[in-house]
Amino acid sequence: MRQSLLLLFIGIGLSNICLAQHNHQANSGYADSVNKGLIAKDTLKSSPKRVTMETIGDTHIHIEYGSPGVKGRMIWGGLVAYDQVWATGAHNATTVDFSTVVTIGGKNIPKGKYALFTIPGKDEWTIIINSRNKQHLADEYNPSEDLVRVKVKPVKKDKMVQRLSYLIEKDGKNASIAIEWEYLRVVMPVKL
Repeated sequence: MRQSLLLLFIGIGLSNICLAQHNHQANSGYADSVNKGLIAKDTLKSSPKRVTMETIGDTHIHIEYGSPGVKGRMIWGGLVAYDQVWATGAHNATTVDFSTVVTIGGKNIPKGKYALFTIPGKDEWTIIINSRNKQHLADEYNPSEDLVRVKVKPVKKDKMVQRLSYLIEKDGKNASIAIEWEYLRVVMPVKL
């Protein structure tokens, strides 16, 4: 009995340590330092892996992506083509994981991990939740695997966001997923 209790307490302690480390990774890193102006010049050649997560009510939303930098390049209609599917990150398709059923664009999305793609346009974007979460960029993208597509309007920002960033924001009892890069921001509502 004593041994079982000891193992239980050790297991709980390790779970809490892992959870603390998991949350710590979500709030730090090179890209955040560049975006906050703590690093004056973005010289990193790679696109660091970033994690954004938030728990709102009973739903945990977890996003993983590669974060490219502006670094003086023309982003919209240049590095990122208009009217073509984009992985909305670097290296692999961006993934979003929902711990409960959510509703996006009027469609129920079962709990699970998905790929998030976009089709940027000058005046309108399409945000896509795709059922296959393991993909290299948009090379393997297949629209028949889409669960939902949502049309959103890009909003111009006053301040430059040097490194691609995802934000999960509380919106009353619901959430929104925001994508910010360069001088643009797009937001997809998520009903919890």
